[in-house]
Amino acid sequence: MTTIRRATCRANGIRQFYLEAGAGPPIVLLHGFPETSFAWRFQIPALAPHYRVIAPDLRGYGETDKPPNGYDKRTMANDIVELLKTLGVGRVALIGHDRGARVATRLVKDHPDLVDRLVVMDNVPTRIVAREMTAKVAREYWFFMFHQIPDLPEALIAGREDIWLRHFFSDWCHDPMTISGEAFETYVKSYSAPGAVRGAMSDYRASAEDIAQDLEDAEQKIRRPVLSLWG
Repeated sequence: MTTIRRATCRANGIRQFYLEAGAGPPIVLLHGFPETSFAWRFQIPALAPHYRVIAPDLRGYGETDKPPNGYDKRTMANDIVELLKTLGVGRVALIGHDRGARVATRLVKDHPDLVDRLVVMDNVPTRIVAREMTAKVAREYWFFMFHQIPDLPEALIAGREDIWLRHFFSDWCHDPMTISGEAFETYVKSYSAPGAVRGAMSDYRASAEDIAQDLEDAEQKIRRPVLSLWG
């Protein structure tokens, strides 16, 4: 049975929580929304016999600190860079899902020497999302807009985290109850913690900064093997 270690350390000015297991070449797993490192609970035991697996909670999520700022993807990528320095880890295979893929893409562009290969899942580059945003797309991806409104999401979601999460997990899964029972309650508990919803909303509220960063180096190629998967 794989032993998964739960740990925290201070890196890039915040307390970061991460899961770690295994030994060997390092792999970093970055979760998406509305998740935490708990999302990798099935992948970690599969990878740990061959790799050193590190799965942090991103800034604003899970048990990592939720400061009032620093949610642009360059800062969030630097969180991971400093975490790896603290852990004494060099080049990694980097895997990002959804919002974590945005962080991963920014990390490999800003720090190419730290990444051996990249996997991005269920993610469209930030600048493309902005470019293609029409009224029709905005209706389909309503939460992109809703989550950016100051204070309102927190006020409406407080005490109703289960209803909010149930919508996303059911709407996005082929089987609406794929994430249920203890797994669902784990997420509800996580997002019911003080500042947790605000942290996730802050991720979305950094969109303007993220778009600007993405446009700066839009023509820069990622000169590493890349695998892009879409469900």
